[in-house]
Amino acid sequence: MKDIHEVLRRKQGQYAQLGKQIELLQGAAEKLREVAPLLAENDNEDDSVVLAEVDDENSNAMAAKASAQSSASKPGRSVTPRWP
Repeated sequence: MKDIHEVLRRKQGQYAQLGKQIELLQGAAEKLREVAPLLAENDNEDDSVVLAEVDDENSNAMAAKASAQSSASKPGRSVTPRWP
């Protein structure tokens, strides 16, 4: 049988830990409320720039991958895809 005092101490410790976590989460939520309007303002202006940069990076990566695959293929094999 468990000692009631030990169980009570453990539960009080868990309660205190949960209280600290709740306080931290509330603080983070307050900070997010302050920053969210600033992010919304920048989103409208920066979306096109960020999307253009991502498109450039993707096209460069795809071109590099295609050139690596073509140089790695065996010379006598056909490069046309086979469909089942």
